[in-house]
Amino acid sequence: MRFLRSYILLFAQFVAVAASAQQTTQAITANGKLEGVVVPATGIRTFKGIPFAQPPVGDLRWKEPLPVQNWAGVRKADHFGPRAMQKPIFGDMGFRSDGMSEDCLYLNVWTPAKAANAGLPVMVYFYGGGLVAGDGSEPRYDGESLATKGIVTVTVNYRLGIFGFFSHPELTKESAHQASGNYGYLDQHAALVWVQQNIAAFGGDPRRVTIAGESAGSISVCAQMASPLSKDLIAGAIGESGAPINPTLSPVPLATGEGNGTKFAATVGANSLADLRAIPAEQLLDDSYKPGMPPNATVIDGYFLTKQPVDVFTAGEQAHIPLLVGWNSAEVPYQAFMKGQAPTVENYQKQVQETYADKADEVLKLYPGTTETEVLKSATELASDRFIVYSTWKWADLQANTGDKPVYRYLFSRNRPAMTAKMGNATAGLAGGIIKGGGADAAKPKPPVAFDGAAHASEIEYALGNLATNTVYAWTPEDYKVSETMEDYFANFIKTANPNGKGLPKWAPNTAGSKVQYININVNTKLEQDHTRERYLFLDKQYIK
Repeated sequence: MRFLRSYILLFAQFVAVAASAQQTTQAITANGKLEGVVVPATGIRTFKGIPFAQPPVGDLRWKEPLPVQNWAGVRKADHFGPRAMQKPIFGDMGFRSDGMSEDCLYLNVWTPAKAANAGLPVMVYFYGGGLVAGDGSEPRYDGESLATKGIVTVTVNYRLGIFGFFSHPELTKESAHQASGNYGYLDQHAALVWVQQNIAAFGGDPRRVTIAGESAGSISVCAQMASPLSKDLIAGAIGESGAPINPTLSPVPLATGEGNGTKFAATVGANSLADLRAIPAEQLLDDSYKPGMPPNATVIDGYFLTKQPVDVFTAGEQAHIPLLVGWNSAEVPYQAFMKGQAPTVENYQKQVQETYADKADEVLKLYPGTTETEVLKSATELASDRFIVYSTWKWADLQANTGDKPVYRYLFSRNRPAMTAKMGNATAGLAGGIIKGGGADAAKPKPPVAFDGAAHASEIEYALGNLATNTVYAWTPEDYKVSETMEDYFANFIKTANPNGKGLPKWAPNTAGSKVQYININVNTKLEQDHTRERYLFLDKQYIK
């Protein structure tokens, strides 16, 4: 026993010494000195949990983010800050954050620079999650891989759900800009301002900032391009599946948002802003998810957004910067359109008729379904277009025609491989989530598999070089080949505003009046001509009034 105690003590001392031997690194920001950590294997310097605004708590709940206050001494930046308040609603999210808190406005930096003012390109990444979930600590967004390619990489937290997108007449009245809502977007803007002021301390060039994101993160990128507050802070943009254009999380009039906020306050018995701000964060989150509660939405607040983004881009008033943008080949499965019905020819044609009435024949020409195989393909494409592809297409099309800069469009079509053996009889769910089998559900007949294609959010690990962080799937050499190609495209674009480079298939841009082309990213990546424009022009008439 004495030997065992001595061994444990010796081992504890060894661990303590090893921890203390971890190489640290420092950077001096406008607010004070930070101490980060050097990754031994790559030499990448990491700074995590950096505050970029004051904690939006107490009286600062539902206010614009305020500049962070200075600190004395050296602030540790060796772990992620807390994630924003949210419910665990997406099965593909894993966090390395320091818990969950209303105090969530932190960002993270990975840099290859050994000193300040190295003039390296910068990428700022906004996470996805429907503006209700997500965090900059998720392993799939880790910035180390891109940093090894010479890019200062930043992930940003922003307020979500009722904390980030709540409007109310009294909030509008107290605002210096007569605006309320859009706090999550304003957090992203505040982070971009912070980057302009501080990124040189980490070796980045504030004149070479590319913003990027997937799903709600891509929607955020488009919104920042459209905002008069942010459009001059960015040199390039990358959008992966999503834009704030009807029917995809497009903003509502401020009056609509205020009405929703008034209804919410009345439902929870809050008679004043003080009452609303006194509600504990956990209770407020729970209240917002109760049945019948009004939605929280982005708004045309007259400050961050002065008009609908689609109108901003149509008028050519957005950021005139190069754009790399695209979507996945099977964003959502056919079931999203078939509503539980078997994908037979009869059922598909009936569903099209019920959905589009006198336009049904036109839809069936654009999305034909004369065989079950064709139904699977068309129903998946129609569901995906209605979900998020059309809005992304509209963004790309408008930017090519009014943005005065090249637009590089992609289609990601790589199927993820099978799950690893440890996942048992789990199956892939929507947006990369996991559905674990067992019980009565395991005995149910399996539905037909949708046509081959890449699901929503499945490209993230490929694009950012983070396949190894996702242990759910049995990645193959072919997957790593696809990842290398996609990450190189992204890295080249961030560095030069052009994704092309040595060893990569040629990617032609789209500009005003050019013949539309896109790069199809898969094992055999290749440039293809677009043959889908007619279906998006049809949807244009349905969604743009």
